Amino acid sequence: MSNPKLSVIVPSYNESAEIKLKALADIDKFLKLQNYSYEVLIVDDKSTNGTLDLVRKEIKNRKNFLLLENEHGGKAITVMSGLLKSSGEIALFTDMDQATPITETSKLLENIEQGYDIAIGSRNERKDAPIIRKIASIGFVLLRNLILGLPIKDTQCGFKAFKRETVNLIFPELLKSWEHMKSKGAAVNAGFDIETLYLAKKKGFKVVEVGVEWHHVQNEKQVQLVQDAIESIKDMLRIRINSFCGKYN
Repeated sequence: MSNPKLSVIVPSYNESAEIKLKALADIDKFLKLQNYSYEVLIVDDKSTNGTLDLVRKEIKNRKNFLLLENEHGGKAITVMSGLLKSSGEIALFTDMDQATPITETSKLLENIEQGYDIAIGSRNERKDAPIIRKIASIGFVLLRNLILGLPIKDTQCGFKAFKRETVNLIFPELLKSWEHMKSKGAAVNAGFDIETLYLAKKKGFKVVEVGVEWHHVQNEKQVQLVQDAIESIKDMLRIRINSFCGKYN
């Protein structure tokens, strides 16, 4: 059997509320309407609130849906391991809360088919996001540009697509590095997105930002704004030092 056209990776950590809101059903409904082959990998990061049982129930009769069970390590490791275990010509990861709905997939695929190696969702409007999140986002962009000079408007949208070649050339070594930095709880791991795109730039891959629909989602795993901001700055400095030492060459 040939590899599917698209692999969709959905990281999962204590996502019972989102699953009950039919996130996986919505993904299934959209993909069934497409004219290409696909697989969906739900990668669980050792959930503790009954999520695994809910996932098993949801995917039991859904064709091409698979569940991968990881030891707990954080979102970055969860996403990367899913990308590397997927087999599609294009691999896309999306969040279980569907803040960017799966229906935006076509926008990313169009750009990949036009010759880009990586297509990333960019949140043009965040009307319903709390004001503190908007301010933090502006500060984050300014610091990222100052420290890394990465000319990307929105590195953090959890909706990105990669050609298979880019997956194979970026993530094996990156995953090894992150396995030494395992996170506890529902860590955002913002440095993962930044390091991925920084490494892609170093390797000369063509990256395009694509405007996508996005909605602020209130859930039980609220972002720990101050702690995540500190970790993000530490990650940016780590990436800068790694680059200076030639790690990404």
